[in-house]
Parts: sequence; C-alpha cells; structure tokens
Amino acid sequence: MENVKDPSIYRNPVILQSEDLTKIGKQNYIDLNLGFPYEFRGFIATLPEAGQLMSILLKLLNPKKTIEIGVFTGYSLLLTALNIPNDGKITAIDIDRKTYEVGLPVIKKAGLEHKIDFIESPALPILDKLLEDPSNEGTFDFAFIDADKENYVNYHDRLIKLVKVGGLLIYDNTLWGGRVAWAEDKIPPHSKSGTTAAIEFNKKIRDDSRVEFSLTSIGDGLSICRRIV
Repeated sequence: MENVKDPSIYRNPVILQSEDLTKIGKQNYIDLNLGFPYEFRGFIATLPEAGQLMSILLKLLNPKKTIEIGVFTGYSLLLTALNIPNDGKITAIDIDRKTYEVGLPVIKKAGLEHKIDFIESPALPILDKLLEDPSNEGTFDFAFIDADKENYVNYHDRLIKLVKVGGLLIYDNTLWGGRVAWAEDKIPPHSKSGTTAAIEFNKKIRDDSRVEFSLTSIGDGLSICRRIV
C-alpha cells in the first residue's frame, strides 16, 4: 500500500472535506485501484466519494440492465458491476478499447467480466441504433455518463427514452471543477467549451419535466436524474 500515491492529492476543491471522509475515500480509492498501472491511477475519471454514492444508489435500485457511456479504465464500470445482481448486464460504450483493457484484468479478477458488453464506438450511433427498435425503449434501469460534456444534452435526449420510469441517469463532472460558478472572464480558454456545456446541460435537465433532478457537489459534481414519466 505504501507505493500507492496518496489519493488526497486528487481532492476536488469543489467540496468541503473532513478528515474522516477523506480516510474513507482514500481506502475506497486504494481498494479499487491497486490493480491499475501506476500511470493511470491519478486519472480515474470518477472520484472515490462519487463512487461511494453510486454504490449506495445501485444497491437501492438493484438494476439488472444498465448502460454506461464513457468507460476509460473501468473504475465506474467496476463499481456498477460489483453492485448489480449476478445476472445483471452493462452495455459499456467507449471510443477506446485500449484504456478499457487497462482495467480489464481487475474486472476479470473480480469475476465480473460476464456482466459487461463492451462496445468500442462513439455513443450516439449506438444509442440511435438501440432506439431504432421500439422494444428497447424503457428497458434500462440505470445509466451512467462520463464522456464528452458537449454531447451530454444529446445523450440525455436519447437515454431518457431508453431508461424506464423510475430508473436513474447519473451524469458525472457537471460542476466542471467548480467553473460553472465562475465569472466568464475567469474561465481558462481551454475550459470554456466544457464549462458552457455543463451549464447548459444542467439548465436543460433542471427544466425537464420527465425527471426529478438533483445536482450534488460530490466529487466533481453528479447530476442525478430519476425518470418520472
């Protein structure tokens, strides 16, 4: 354990953290990341405290059919696989299989590979293909999205049709490092596109009558939607 870089250096400045909560987050980070090559450990997209909340929500929801857009090395994918029934299935979509394969040995070691259907592709064509078959509508229990923020609105427009009434959709990084609350002239040029996308997306789902919506300040911000109609 001593050779694992202290995960506290990756704390997100958006949230106020206590030492007790930090210790819990560290242990979760270490437990789930020991198997990853060192150079990837600081870049696991979903932060530990966000993963803990996801774990609780998945246990409460007990979903059997889920979809994930944006897999990277599979940290959130592993969390989902650990917390769905043994016969549960995850449709996992990412443009790069190589990064997925970085975390695949951990998934295999946990005996969870059978739950995952990995698709190497941009997500929108896959979602459109699923929607070509009306029988797919309302069949997913849970969706997790951690991909290109500029397409969050497009993903939501499609996923809301695929997730059943009562199902959850969780979008990661929707506080975008806290920059959604910054004055426009303070936002670095390289962050403007993502910041604008996050702001517009949160406005859209706030006004979407098909969902109950909560924007939490856990991790880098989780926008949690429960489909109600």
